[in-house]
Amino acid sequence: MKKSVPRAGWVKPFPPRVSAAFSYRMHTLLATNHAYRWLATRLERAPRAYRAFTAVERASKERLYGCRMCGQCALPTTGYACPMTCPKQLRNGPCGGVFPDGRCEVQPEMRCVWVIAHERATRAGHGSDLNLLQRPVDHREHNRSSWVNYWLGRDDALATPQQPRPRLPIAKEEASR
Repeated sequence: MKKSVPRAGWVKPFPPRVSAAFSYRMHTLLATNHAYRWLATRLERAPRAYRAFTAVERASKERLYGCRMCGQCALPTTGYACPMTCPKQLRNGPCGGVFPDGRCEVQPEMRCVWVIAHERATRAGHGSDLNLLQRPVDHREHNRSSWVNYWLGRDDALATPQQPRPRLPIAKEEASR
């Protein structure tokens, strides 16, 4: 197999460094509450404190999950595998080029982040989260704190249940009527 040469500007799928089960437990500690809303409001009023807080968030999430600091974190709905580490930055599942063994078509030496997400979410009992439809990224939020956005309720509508698709009639059945 031909070894791929990374393209300039392309990110690589990132295998998270902590388990999904641990991450879901930690998420409960960060769940929105009055104290976190208060903190988020104060941070936004103090630019230096906000930058310091965001730097800590970046350092921790980047090392643990490969976070790209999109400001609209999808980690809790993707088994804590960051979809922004997909070279194509697909937020709603894998592309059509995933190899049968789960390798990424862009970076064949890496596993597809969506294969990783599926395995992690399913293993942690959160497989149904992958059925949620992720809204497009608002690039104005890039490099902003997703924790602050989460605590202030700004990302409440980032993921939504998919509407069921109507079944299309089979051509043969239609022709016989």
